[in-house]
Amino acid sequence: MPRPNQGPKLDYRADRGQFYITWSESGRSRKRSTGTGDREAAHIALAEFIRDRQQQSRPIGPSAPTEFPIDQALDLYGQQHAPTTEAPERIGYAIEALLPFWQQSTVGDITEATCRAYGRWRERSAGTIRKELGVLRAAVNFAHRHGRITTAPYVFLPEKPEGKSRWLTHSEAAALVRAARRARSTAGLSYATSSRGYLPLFILLALHTGARKEALLSLRWPQVDLDRGVIDLNPPGRRRTAKGRAVIPIPDRLMTLLRLARRRGTDLGYVLHQDGERILDIKRSFARACRDAGVAAVTPHTLRHTCGTWLAQRGVDLWEVAGWLGQTHARTTELYAHHHPDHFKAAKRAVDRRLS
Repeated sequence: MPRPNQGPKLDYRADRGQFYITWSESGRSRKRSTGTGDREAAHIALAEFIRDRQQQSRPIGPSAPTEFPIDQALDLYGQQHAPTTEAPERIGYAIEALLPFWQQSTVGDITEATCRAYGRWRERSAGTIRKELGVLRAAVNFAHRHGRITTAPYVFLPEKPEGKSRWLTHSEAAALVRAARRARSTAGLSYATSSRGYLPLFILLALHTGARKEALLSLRWPQVDLDRGVIDLNPPGRRRTAKGRAVIPIPDRLMTLLRLARRRGTDLGYVLHQDGERILDIKRSFARACRDAGVAAVTPHTLRHTCGTWLAQRGVDLWEVAGWLGQTHARTTELYAHHHPDHFKAAKRAVDRRLS
């Protein structure tokens, strides 16, 4: 029968000139050096040892929202959930933006008033504020779901802004490509390390495939079958999300450009790269090209919207437009039906017959 556990105590080892903490656990004697021969310092080490053991043995349970810091909730979400998402860097950017305002607060401090105060403090668009507070909401719910807090308070979000309807005319698109090709190399960078080496191809890929920015920046050559003329925008092992990615034939105008780009690439490398390295973002180089081209209110996502708009304007069936863009038919109808030449034609004919 095992001996009852004994509390930790100090034992001086003269042969080593140090105090040891000794205790009995599950019938076995254990010991740990304090690293000192000074009695007072050894007692301090013993007290810390006992405190740590008590904290470890204390049952772990959810905390009240007023006792759980927001920075811990964000850290938990960023460390455990973000790596499982398609674009963890987006969560990271939001957390970086949230921390300066919330890091001295607890989850219990989250109210509609404090969320509105965050929006005023942040001084960004309603869409940006909504995304960042959405990460805060997700982090709080994640902490609650994983038993870290007893309840999850409501996180107020601004109204979702109306979708942007901006799309490029053909002349604007041509001007943007020309501006990207004219981009000057800065600080003596070579063609391979300047935006001229990837930005024109990015713009043309986006206009012809309608793919999202992240899908194109992560595109590797194994996903591009130049012999069969097919692009698979889903990298191997990618978790399927609501943001679908299509498998589409390569448009003729892109084939020559991709064959030229393939000569500068490697078998497993990225289609769009900077001296062989993955391009993390094109925000600055794209904005500079837009400024040089004289086109306003344009983001990389505008290129996707432009592709869908052009397809609809040319009379492509909306089911095919949806498949090409990798989105639902309902979403495609909402965004592009009014651009289609047959939009409401049957309804108009019916009304004309009924009222004539």
